[in-house]
Amino acid sequence: MNILLSSVVVTVLLLTQIMFSPIEAKAFEQNNKKSSSIRVTTPPPSHFAVKNGKIMDLKRRTPSFFKGIGYSPYLPGETPLQGANPGNDGRYSEHLTIMHNLGVNYIHVFPMKMPSRFFTQLDATDMVYGQDIWMFPYAEDFLAEDYQTWKWSLIKEAIDHTYRVGRPDRLVLFSIGDELQAESVARTDARHPNIRNFSGKHILVSNRTPTEIALAQLIDKAIDYELTTYGRRHLYCHTSWTHIGPLNRTDLEVPATSILVPDIGDLVCLNIYTYARGVVTSPPGSITGSTYQGYLEQLASSTDKPVFITQVGLSTSPFEPKPSAPGFGGHKEKNVATDFKAIWKDLHTAKGNEKFCGISFFELHDEWWKSGEDPIDSTRHEREDPEEWFGLFQIGPDHHLIPKGNIPATLRSLYKTTGKP
Repeated sequence: MNILLSSVVVTVLLLTQIMFSPIEAKAFEQNNKKSSSIRVTTPPPSHFAVKNGKIMDLKRRTPSFFKGIGYSPYLPGETPLQGANPGNDGRYSEHLTIMHNLGVNYIHVFPMKMPSRFFTQLDATDMVYGQDIWMFPYAEDFLAEDYQTWKWSLIKEAIDHTYRVGRPDRLVLFSIGDELQAESVARTDARHPNIRNFSGKHILVSNRTPTEIALAQLIDKAIDYELTTYGRRHLYCHTSWTHIGPLNRTDLEVPATSILVPDIGDLVCLNIYTYARGVVTSPPGSITGSTYQGYLEQLASSTDKPVFITQVGLSTSPFEPKPSAPGFGGHKEKNVATDFKAIWKDLHTAKGNEKFCGISFFELHDEWWKSGEDPIDSTRHEREDPEEWFGLFQIGPDHHLIPKGNIPATLRSLYKTTGKP
């Protein structure tokens, strides 16, 4: 769930326009009538673009539903803690072949500078990808000038890397930031109580929180940079999590005045875990009766933008180390397979399921380098750290991937179904 991912880093310091015109879609009108739109003069993306509340593949002229998987290709002994990129070797042939055989059509990539051999292997498949752009989520102040300057430099590097090394024709979206921490959100909002609106070159928002304004500024700048530098743009979003909104719940980690609504950009991207804050306090769903479905139904009813479940998964760590966070670790492999089926059913039988444009299970394989407690953390698979056990596959002694029970086969059976059930 990436709850500890950011603490790791604490340890280191135009065809499209002919087809249709972009619209200024407004979303999440609750919460004091917050609004977010993209100017009608802003060109839409040329491959995957939003039309009538759906993400359309303009080349195939069909709506898209992304069957995704989270991917961070670091292997034992490797870590991004000192800024290293993943190895540029033969692992991508094995990993992408596995993904393709699972029925995956979308890879949610976490490292910001994937090596060339990843993209070469991607060319041999029909899969597309989304690029996560990390933002330090424990910031003192998201609106501070030095923070904005620092984060903008990383965003610019990620965009440039896409065009110099990556595959812009295979890219679906850029996600600006992932799971901002509650204390930083509340602190930013308290420091800038009068900053509520933003009118950029492309992004327009009103009645927002200061943290949302900080995100709007970066997303606006990213869209403008990509358009002016490369003559095109992709979909943009911020990936949030249920602990800080967008739905108001009794167990949120932020006050109601600081609820973060991740609708700034083209679509809503949200990490939604079955056991997470905000989810477990939801009403039962209309069909399955689960709180997960209940959350999805209320989420769908609160926006007219496409919704992407960018992370969902379960850790198979040997035990559950935090009584205060039930569900975060300690899941049996056989139960994970059953839970994946339930999540799939919750999504596809929920009222408003047509709002969802995809789901991405977290993640392909275990990440030994989490949570960076010491310099050799990446050399051992820690029993007490659930963050290191979210993979559908474990990593064998020869660094090849080994299925965890029936989990991969279960995902394959779901993803190989034709379209959305």
